[in-house]
Formats: sequence, structure tokens, C-alpha cells
Amino acid sequence: MSDLSFLSALLVGLGGGVHCVGMCGGVSLALSAATPAGSSPLPYTLSYNFGRIFSYIVAGAVTGGIGQIAKDAVPVTGPVLAVFSGIMLIAMACYLGNWWRGLTAVEALGSKLWQRIQPLSKRFLPFRSPISAFPYGMIWGWLPCGLVYSTLTWALASGTAISGAVIMAGFGLGTLPALLAVRAGADWLSSGFRQPVVRQIIALSLLFYALLLLWRALSTIQ
Repeated sequence: MSDLSFLSALLVGLGGGVHCVGMCGGVSLALSAATPAGSSPLPYTLSYNFGRIFSYIVAGAVTGGIGQIAKDAVPVTGPVLAVFSGIMLIAMACYLGNWWRGLTAVEALGSKLWQRIQPLSKRFLPFRSPISAFPYGMIWGWLPCGLVYSTLTWALASGTAISGAVIMAGFGLGTLPALLAVRAGADWLSSGFRQPVVRQIIALSLLFYALLLLWRALSTIQ
């Protein structure tokens, strides 16, 4: 199931590409102003994005570890977390399919934390080397995002720190193409993520997987 979780998380990241462009696209474009003149922007862009994905992986490992501790202490916690994760994944599928947008309200939960850590990113500007773009991306990985939070509940219910990290790695890698396309000015690729058919297919695939997880969790409780 871990491979399926990684692939499903990858699809979530791909399907959420439009949302990622809206949330982080401006940051990606702003990297051009922080990149030394005459330097190739690609190493800086990759470093920033891998820093962002690294934060996702760390968060996934932490939440997965917390879920493991909770399940070891109280066995019934596992199925309960799985049910909660399934519900959040259904909400995510509804968001990606544009059937229901309530998930955006979840983003307000991390706003206070973001206000505290966002100013730290200014310490790394302008970039002196691609390496300095990595911690900058790590900070921006904590930008409040309903899709990230929903995927983290999935990591929480995964059962182990490794599984949680794998899920968030899949999600982060899935967001990469859209943001790289914006940075490179590849409008044809960016527009591909906006195609209703593409989003509907990904949303339906995620909905099927979420219902499968929910059914498995409810069967365990019974």
C-alpha cells in the first residue's frame, strides 16, 4: 500500500498544481530578483523547490511518528486516524475537482505560525549561491496550504515516520512540474494543469483511493 500511497500523493501534487502556482508561483518568479546577475536560474530554482519539499518530508515524518506513538499507546487510535484521513482526502478530492472549496478554510490554521517564521526567509536574500536558496525554500515550505495540511493527515494515519515522509515526498514532487513551468515561462505546461479534464481525472482517482482507505478503516473498527 506504501507504493500506492506514494503514487496517489504524487497525483495530488500534480492535480494541485494550479493551487500551488497561485500560492507559490509569485515566490518562484521573485527568485529571479534574488538570483545573481548572469547566473543560470535553474540551480537556484531547483534548490529552492527541494528545500520546500524537504520541509514537507520532515513534517510528514514528524506527523507519521506521532501517529505511530498514538497507535502504540491506544490501538483504536489507528482506525480513528485512518477515518479522519479518509475524510480529509475526500475533501481534497472535492477541492481538486472544484466540487467543494471548503478546504481553503483550513489554511487559516497555520497563519499565526507562518507570520512568525516567514520573516526568517529574508536572511537568505539575495542568494549568494544555489545552496542559500535551499533554506529559503525550507521556510516557504511552511506556507499555509489546505492541500499540504490534508496530505499531512494522511501521513499522520500512515502508521510510521517513514511512511509519512514517503507520502509527503510524493506530494512535494508532484507539485514540482507546475512551479518549474512557471519559473521557466512554459505557459503550455502551466495551462495543462488548468485543464478541467485533467483535474477531474486526478480528483476522481483520489476520491476512489480515499473511499478505499475509508472502507478499510471502518472495517477495522467494526
